[in-house]
Amino acid sequence: MSRLKGKVALITGAAQGIGEAIAREFAKQGAQIIVTDINDDLGEKVANLIGSQAEYVHLDVSQESHWKSISDYVKEKYAGLDIVVNNAGMTGFFETPGPHDPENLDLSSWHSVHQVNLDGVALGCKYAISLMKNSKGASIVNISSRSGLVGIPACVAYASSKAAVRNHTKSVALYCAEKSYPIRCNSIHPGAILTPMWDAMLGEGTAREQAIKSVASDVPLGVMGTPQDVAFAALYLASDEAKYVTGIELNIDGGILAGSAAAPSKASE
Repeated sequence: MSRLKGKVALITGAAQGIGEAIAREFAKQGAQIIVTDINDDLGEKVANLIGSQAEYVHLDVSQESHWKSISDYVKEKYAGLDIVVNNAGMTGFFETPGPHDPENLDLSSWHSVHQVNLDGVALGCKYAISLMKNSKGASIVNISSRSGLVGIPACVAYASSKAAVRNHTKSVALYCAEKSYPIRCNSIHPGAILTPMWDAMLGEGTAREQAIKSVASDVPLGVMGTPQDVAFAALYLASDEAKYVTGIELNIDGGILAGSAAAPSKASE
């Protein structure tokens, strides 16, 4: 339980779902956690549940001024970072007016999704690099999606943004290697993970159970994944065990991308 002992980790979108699971797992493994989100109530709750190893800081990842502020804070309190997990994201289905198909897309909605999912990751990497140069071995983990590897006809902004995260991860990995920075950068691509992002689509009660069964029927392993499944993957990439791993994309999808199937109609993170 000490794979991250002595490391300081900042996790975006950590108030619930995958981000919360990663924060909890990293704390179990000995890291000091900076929980960030825009949902202050849930973020504070997560930090309090973790205990003395965690603190909550408000962060809107789409705003560079927020990144500058938290960067200054981290430098003053911790002198730097060892791990950054760029997890914050949204589908746009419920946060923007849409529509999100390629023929009728609403441009303002397109921009909103990219500002969070792509700009937020780009800024996260930018400020992570400056905070990680003095680490003995640092890791940036970007949470992309299965939707960043396949087309999503009904959710083009989400798919586009997640595909860009995949590519930007590789550019960051190569840049840090060229500069001889002690920083690795990798992406994780979750698919069919049961998170709060799915709640509005799945419904409640019996309808929810049936909807989950329907989604799971398209997964080779026959079940939807959990946030903890993604947290274990992030733990490996963040740890020194992955010291020779950079620029990869790690799929956590129950085997969906191992074969061929019709393009999904909805985001599948």
